[in-house]
Amino acid sequence: QVRLVESGGGLVQAGGSLRLSCVASGSIFSINAMGWYRQAPGNQREFVAVIASGSIKNYADSVEGRFTISRDNAKNTVYLQMNSLQPEDAAVYYCYARGRTSPSIGLADFWGQGTQVTVSS
Repeated sequence: QVRLVESGGGLVQAGGSLRLSCVASGSIFSINAMGWYRQAPGNQREFVAVIASGSIKNYADSVEGRFTISRDNAKNTVYLQMNSLQPEDAAVYYCYARGRTSPSIGLADFWGQGTQVTVSS
């Protein structure tokens, strides 16, 4: 199995910054993409950012220009640098990875347990 562990969440004032990290471990044959979703209370889980092979990046409109996603392939780690945080960014942030556990098995999505980001106004 593949395990994803997030870190870096916490409490920050509006306008501040946080950096989230997510490390993937376990039976990893290959990872095609890693990224972040978030879920605020009462809301559905929403896409935040993704980085695919070849360093192709995509962001939700709501975070474009404020958040930066990066990846260390050698460490199976993805980062999310969050700047100019606003109260509406407060949520549980979930890391995900899309990859294979063996060459004969198709792509699957794996999820972390989430890390809380709280933004005070």
